[in-house]
Amino acid sequence: MVVHEDILRLQAEQALNRLAPRLATEFGADDAARAVFQERLSAEFTRLFFCLLPLYGDRNDFSGRVEQIVLTAAAAWRERPARLKAIDDEAAADPPWFQSNDEVGAVCYVDLFAGDLAGLRERIGYLRGLGITYLHLMPLLRSRDGENDGGYAVSDYREVDPRLGTMADLAALTDELRRAGIRLCMDFVFNHTADDHEWARAARSGDPECQGFYRMFDDRTLPDQYELTLREIFPDRGPEHFIWDDAARKWVWSTFYTYQWDLNFANPALFRRMLAEMLFLANQGVEILRLDAVPFVWKRLGTTCENLPEAHLLIQAFNALARIAAPALVFKSEAIVHPDEVARYVGGHEAQLSYHPVLMVLLWEALATRDTALLRHTLIKRFEIPPGSNWVNYIRCHDDIGWGFADEDADEMAIDPIGHRRFLNEFYTGRFPGSFARGLPFQENLDTGDCRICGMTASLTGLEKALAEGDGTGAELAVRRILLLYGVIMTIGGLPLLYLGDEVALLNDDHYREDPAKAHDRRWVHRPVTDWPAQQAACGDPDSPGGRVFAGLRDLIALRKSRRVFAGRRMEVLPLANRHVLGYLRDGAPGADAPVVVLGNFTERDQRIGDWGLVAVLGPGPMIDLVGGAIYSFGPDGLTLAPYQLVCLTAESAGSTS
Repeated sequence: MVVHEDILRLQAEQALNRLAPRLATEFGADDAARAVFQERLSAEFTRLFFCLLPLYGDRNDFSGRVEQIVLTAAAAWRERPARLKAIDDEAAADPPWFQSNDEVGAVCYVDLFAGDLAGLRERIGYLRGLGITYLHLMPLLRSRDGENDGGYAVSDYREVDPRLGTMADLAALTDELRRAGIRLCMDFVFNHTADDHEWARAARSGDPECQGFYRMFDDRTLPDQYELTLREIFPDRGPEHFIWDDAARKWVWSTFYTYQWDLNFANPALFRRMLAEMLFLANQGVEILRLDAVPFVWKRLGTTCENLPEAHLLIQAFNALARIAAPALVFKSEAIVHPDEVARYVGGHEAQLSYHPVLMVLLWEALATRDTALLRHTLIKRFEIPPGSNWVNYIRCHDDIGWGFADEDADEMAIDPIGHRRFLNEFYTGRFPGSFARGLPFQENLDTGDCRICGMTASLTGLEKALAEGDGTGAELAVRRILLLYGVIMTIGGLPLLYLGDEVALLNDDHYREDPAKAHDRRWVHRPVTDWPAQQAACGDPDSPGGRVFAGLRDLIALRKSRRVFAGRRMEVLPLANRHVLGYLRDGAPGADAPVVVLGNFTERDQRIGDWGLVAVLGPGPMIDLVGGAIYSFGPDGLTLAPYQLVCLTAESAGSTS
C-alpha cells in the first residue's frame, strides 16, 4: 500500500509539472497572480489528484481532464477581484472565524424580508442591531417560472432572479455587508438543475454533450434496476425517481421534483462546468456556500445512491479547488440523513460547516415529551466533529421538520422509533390531545401516517393557539419556549442561526393558499412576508409577545458575544437526575472565561435540580445567572428552575469577557 501511494504521489507530481507551461499561457505577463496560484496549487494538488483519481482515473483522457479542471480554477483566480484576494489572505486564521462566539447567523428570503436586494441593503442596520454577522439568503438565482421548490430549481447560476435585482447588485450587497461585519451565505444547488436550464434545453434538443450532463436513459431497463434499492424521498410521491421527457425521448433521473433533473457527476466535463459556476459565485463576494442535497450527488447501481464515498470525494475536490482559487470560501453541507452520515461530510477538507439537524429535531422532541433523555443521549454520542469545523445550530429553516433521529438511539432509550415519530407528527399538527402546537403536515402519506411538519417557531411553540383562545398564560409559556430553544443554540456550541421572523414571534401565514403556484406546498406557511411597520411596532412593545421575544433574543445574542466560553464546540452533557432538564458544561479552551453551566427546563412546571455534582463544577455558590442576573446558591434542596427557564450559571466573581 505504501509503494502504491508512492507511485500515485509520483504521478501527481508529474501531472503538476505538466501543467506549468499551460499556466504560463493562462496568466501571460501577470507573474504575481501566477506565483500565488502556483503556490496554492502546489500545496493542494496532491490532495486534489487523490480525489479526482477514484472518480475519473479509469478514463483514457484523465490527465487532460485534470488539466482542464485546474485551468478553470486558474481562470477564476485571474478574474477574482483584488478586494476578495485581500480577504483570501486572511482566510488562514486559527481558529477560523466560524468558531468565534461573536458569530451569529440569520436566514431569510430576500423578497419576503426586504422586497429585493436594494431593500435588503436598507435593512443592514436592522441586522447589525440584532448582532448578526452571517446572513444566509435563500435561493435568489433565476429559477423556473411556476413551481420551483422555493428557488431550488435553478435555471441560471449566473443570473439573479430579475425581480430581486442583478448580479452586480448582489456583488455590491456583499461588499456593503462585509463593511458592516456580515458575511454572505448562498445556496449552491449542485445535485440538479431546473428542467429549463440551458443545459436541459440543449439536452431536450438532442445535444449529446448536454445529455451527458444528466442521467438520461433510452428505456426503463436501468431505471428499473436502480429503483430496486432507492428509498422513497417524499411520502406522497412514492418510490419513483425517473420521469419521461417527451421532447428528449428519454427517461431522466429526478430525485426530488419532476422539474429538477439530477446532474451526472460521473462526467468530468460536468464537474468542470459546475466548478466554474461555484467559483463565479465566490467571485461575487459570497463567502459561504450551502451545498444543497449533498448525499445524492453520486449514483451507483445496486446501492441507495445516497452518501456514497464518491459524494465525499466530490466535495473534497471542490474544497481543494476553492483553497486554490478562492481560499476565503467556506462550505456548509446540507445533509438531512442519518446523524452518522451527517457528521461524515464535516471537516476542514470537506465541508467546514454543517447543519445540525438532529439537535434541531430533538429540541422539538424534548418540548413535546417534556423529557430530555433522548436529546442528552444523542448529544453525548454525536456532538463531536473534526477540528477545523463547526455545527450550524438552528430551530427552524425554510424547510419542513422531519424526525431524523437515529432509530438505534431511540431503541437504546427503550423508545419505539416508528411510534414515536407518529406521536411527534400528531403532536405538532395539533391532533394530539393537549398539544400546544399548530403546525401543518407536509408530504403526508395517509396510509402510513408518515409526514413532515411545517410551521413558524411561534406557532409550533403554542403562541398561535394561545392568542386565538385569549389564553394569557399559554402565550407566556410560548414565549418562554421560544427563548429556551434559542437560548440552547446560542450557548451549546456551534454557530447559531436565526430564522428571521422568529425574533418577533411571527405566526403561520396562510396567505400562500391564495397563490396557485404555492397553494399545494405547505412549507410556504412558514415563509411569511415581513410587514415592517408591524415589525417595528413589535420590536418597540416590551409587553407584546413579539416584543418580549425580540428583547430576549437580543439579550441572548449579547450574552453569547460577551463570553469567550461560548466559542467553539467544547461541551459536556451533564448527567442530571431530573430528565425534564437539559444541562451542559461550557468550559471553553485554556485562557477562556470561567466555566458556565447551562440548565434548561423543558416543562411548564417548576423543576428541582438536586445534583450535587454541580458543586464540583461551580462550587456551592454564590453563582450568577448570566441570563437573568439572579444570584443562586446550591442549598440543601438544590436549585429550582421556573417553567421553561434557561440559566447560564457561573461563579459570581467570574471575570473576563470579550
